[in-house]
Amino acid sequence: MTATAPTRLFHFVAGNTGPWRIEDARWICGDPLPAATHISVLPDTAGFQASAAAWSLRGITSNERYVTRAEKSALLARQQGLGRAQATRAALIPIRKNAAWWALTQDERRQIIEDQSRHIAIGLEYLPAIARRLHHCRDLGGSEPFDFITWFEYAPEHGSAFDELVAALRASVEWQYVEREADFRLIRNME
Repeated sequence: MTATAPTRLFHFVAGNTGPWRIEDARWICGDPLPAATHISVLPDTAGFQASAAAWSLRGITSNERYVTRAEKSALLARQQGLGRAQATRAALIPIRKNAAWWALTQDERRQIIEDQSRHIAIGLEYLPAIARRLHHCRDLGGSEPFDFITWFEYAPEHGSAFDELVAALRASVEWQYVEREADFRLIRNME
């Protein structure tokens, strides 16, 4: 018997239906995406009708980049999975970084991410209340409009903590390299 590989490619499809209702859409910087009322997160195997979508984004899960072994262990020990019953709120935040970011070497990016910006340390402060999954878009080729898509889930009582987390990251040195960012706040349909 052959084990099925876990799904790594996900589609984020916006339209007029879906399990997540868009409560708020903010364009932090760069061009906005077309208006929509709902978002679905679909594994690649689920398929979707692109013609019915206001927009769709793709991202692939990958190995953790820029983390040390100790940081990875701390993340694994504290991170809770997606899909928790109490996590009826979500955020979809796609980001594209500028050419200056991608001209840096891996070790230079790591130095900005953690040594200057404390990205990983900040994220650890909000675990396990806020779960997240990072999707890489650049790995899919040059046609994707964003470099990363981060999906967060949390319970309603952790909404202000999520706002603090995002504000701290946006105030960091790393965010000086962001040229396009959207922030969708979502509520899970309970129908």
